[in-house]
Amino acid sequence: MHFEIPFYGHKNIRSLHPKTIEITTERDITLNGDCIVGVGATCGCDDIPEQMKNLLRNSKSNILFTISVKDISFKVKGTGHENLILTNTHDIVIRKSSFICPRTLAIRCEVASDSIPRQMIKILQNPDSKGIFAIDLN
Repeated sequence: MHFEIPFYGHKNIRSLHPKTIEITTERDITLNGDCIVGVGATCGCDDIPEQMKNLLRNSKSNILFTISVKDISFKVKGTGHENLILTNTHDIVIRKSSFICPRTLAIRCEVASDSIPRQMIKILQNPDSKGIFAIDLN
């Protein structure tokens, strides 16, 4: 199953967090949101299709996330979990840890926002830049 979430860049995107990656529907962020890679996303966890939520709520689900901006893409592998809540209406967070809250889309991810290529982050610091956060489940 495949699902894509469009988002935009923002001048305050730093992508320095060592444990998470986040996109948000919010249009404005501060420098404190150092895991955020995109704003103005078309959905939060709550808006993910139910069929996909059911697959995400399986600890055996292998999930591939692809963040694409212009001609650059960055892939992250993670896993689902039966306790995922998936109800936050604004945010989507993927985590290296096993922490679960309403914003968590996946856990035990291989990398976090501090691993995203700096060339991609530089592009995302332009508010006119557009990106895609793709979710693929097998």
